[in-house]
Amino acid sequence: MNARVKKPLTLGVDLGGTKVETALVDSQGNIVSSHRHPTHPEKGADRIIEDISICVDQCLSKGGEDAQALGIGIAAQVDKSGVVLSSPNLGWKDFPLREKLEERLKLPVVVTNDVRAAAMGEWRFGAGKGIDDLVVVFVGTGIGGGVISGGHLLHGCSNTAGELGHTTLIVDGRKCHCPNRGCLEAYAGGWAIAERAREAVQAKPKAGKKLVSLAGSVETITAAVVSQAYHDEDPLALQLFMETAHYLSSGLVSIVNAFNPCLLILGGGVIEGLPELIKIVDGEVRRRALRTSVDNLSIVKAALGKESGIMGAAALAQEITK
Repeated sequence: MNARVKKPLTLGVDLGGTKVETALVDSQGNIVSSHRHPTHPEKGADRIIEDISICVDQCLSKGGEDAQALGIGIAAQVDKSGVVLSSPNLGWKDFPLREKLEERLKLPVVVTNDVRAAAMGEWRFGAGKGIDDLVVVFVGTGIGGGVISGGHLLHGCSNTAGELGHTTLIVDGRKCHCPNRGCLEAYAGGWAIAERAREAVQAKPKAGKKLVSLAGSVETITAAVVSQAYHDEDPLALQLFMETAHYLSSGLVSIVNAFNPCLLILGGGVIEGLPELIKIVDGEVRRRALRTSVDNLSIVKAALGKESGIMGAAALAQEITK
């Protein structure tokens, strides 16, 4: 074993609708080995368990070491016993994932939501390392995150704490994908940026020519297209960018006031595509939040990128080895 590798070694798993990714991680956040394997949700839950097992075996074989526990993040609602209550990507409902994996792999297993796993990764090994009061917000297709308060990741009564994108921004506002209207996600999430962009182009076809040219049609405009047009200095894309910055800042003011973090970490595909949002958000939050909430606040970009989920899942696994 490499002398620089610090035990315990745990496995972090990121399970998606098309692939499973696994990494063997040491206690300092060093990746010893990793492996990716396709998933086959159309063939049923047992096949996905088989896919995970194959990926884990290959990862351990590459690393030449055993793991003491496994953490897995999944885009789903997960209860405290590791039952997946609902996962649209995999077609699961009330599936006992923890029980099935422990039986198959003969390892202790912890199951969590993928975004909370990513928040854990940023806290333990990324931009939030060493800070015990922070909030992580991922702005991707949707908006979610995690809250660390007093050195503890908040789980909530039903294990669903961190649904920060479903805080109400505007009463009776735009319809969200959840039962509510006016959620932060319904204005600043990737799907909502695309929706607002399509509406803007339909209202002002001449102003929307650049977006349509990049996307191919109004119907195929995405947040990524808006980002590209913004960096090409398109006026309508600039307007959409500024509106998104305003909406996101407004939601984050409430989050900062509510949790009083020392650090606010922003990540996800929208932030990666429009990193300029962070500077504007920083200024807006400092101008509009309570002074005591921002006196000791830093706002930074997430550090781990696509590895945050795997790293966080491994970190959660390390907690159950203690």
